[in-house]
Amino acid sequence: MVRLGLGLLSCALFSGLASCTKSKKQLNLLVWEGYADSSFIPAFEAKCDCKVSASYMGSSDELVAKLKGGSAGNYDVISPSSDVAAFIVQAGLATPLDLAKIPSYKALMPKLTNLSLVKVKEKVFGVPFTWGPNPLLFDTTAFPAAPTSWALLWDPKWKGKVAVWDDLSTIYLTAQMLGYDKPNPDALYNLRDDQLEEVKKKLIALKPNLRKIWATGGELVNLFQNHEVVAAMGWPLMTNQLKKAKFPIGETIPTENTTGWIDHLMITSASENKELAHAFLDYLLQAKTQKLLTDITGYIPANPEAAAYMSKEQIAGLHLHEIEAYTAHIYFWQHVDRRNKYTEVWNEVKAAI
Repeated sequence: MVRLGLGLLSCALFSGLASCTKSKKQLNLLVWEGYADSSFIPAFEAKCDCKVSASYMGSSDELVAKLKGGSAGNYDVISPSSDVAAFIVQAGLATPLDLAKIPSYKALMPKLTNLSLVKVKEKVFGVPFTWGPNPLLFDTTAFPAAPTSWALLWDPKWKGKVAVWDDLSTIYLTAQMLGYDKPNPDALYNLRDDQLEEVKKKLIALKPNLRKIWATGGELVNLFQNHEVVAAMGWPLMTNQLKKAKFPIGETIPTENTTGWIDHLMITSASENKELAHAFLDYLLQAKTQKLLTDITGYIPANPEAAAYMSKEQIAGLHLHEIEAYTAHIYFWQHVDRRNKYTEVWNEVKAAI
C-alpha cells in the first residue's frame, strides 16, 4: 500500500491555502463507509492541523432525511450518490464550488465530470469521487462457479439464505429482473405505478428466501462470515473486507447487468468551514489519495492517474484497462422524479416481509 509521507505533503498541494492554518478546526463528514479511512485522513489532519470527524450513512435516503430534517448544519462535507445528488443541489443544501481551489478536478474522468447531475447553469456543486457497481456477492463454497443470473435470489434452493439492501436500488434491481430496463435502462428510474406494483409483488415473493434486509456494509459482512447468507446484492467494499478476512467471497455482474453509482463530494451550504472543505476535496481527489481509497473500498477511482500507483493485478481487478466495456454492464443511478412513490412502495415491501 502506498503511504503518503507527511514530509511530502505541503499546503501547496491543497487548494484553499487559507484553510490550512493552525486553527485546529473540525471538519464534519456524512459519508459512505470507507470514505474517511485512517490510511489517508491523518495526513490531511496533520498538515492542516485540523480534526476530521466522520459519520456514516446506510442509504441515500438516510442522507437526504438528515439534511432535510435540519441536520445540514452539522456537516461540512457529504458524499451523495448519483440518485440524490441533483435533488440536494435543487434543494439548496449544497454550496457552489470554487474549482480554482480544487486543481485536482482537472484530472478526473471527463465521462464523470461532463455529467449534468451536479451542475446548474455555469455552477458546479459536486465533484465525482469514486464509482462502481452493485454486484452480486456470493459464497464460493456454495457457488464454485460464478452465478449468471440475479434469479438465484428467488431460487427456492436458497430458502432463508439471501439478503438485499435496505435501499431503493433493490427496486431498480427487481425492475431489471422484470425486464423494465428494456429497451431503455433509464426506465428503471421512471417506473409507472403498474410497474411498481409488479416490482412490489416480485419482492414480496422473495420473502421465503430472505434472511435479512441489510442496512450497513458491516452488517452484510457479518451475515456472510456467520454463514447466514450465501448470496446478496452488495458493494465491492464488502468483497474487499471479506477477502482480507480470508472469507471465500466471489463477486460478479450477472447477465441481466446491474445498477451502479457515482458518489460525489459536496460542501453543504450550511458549512462554516468552506475553505478547509475545499482543501479537503482537493486532497481526496489527488491520485495518491484515490489509490489509498481504492485499497480500502475496492471502488473505482474518479481520478485515472491513481492507476500509476497500482499493480497490474489491481488495475485489472478494477477494470481500469477496459472501462468502456465494463461500464456497458452498469446502469448508473439517476435522479428519480417520483422518489416519494418509490419509497412508499419499498416501505410497503418491508412491512410485508
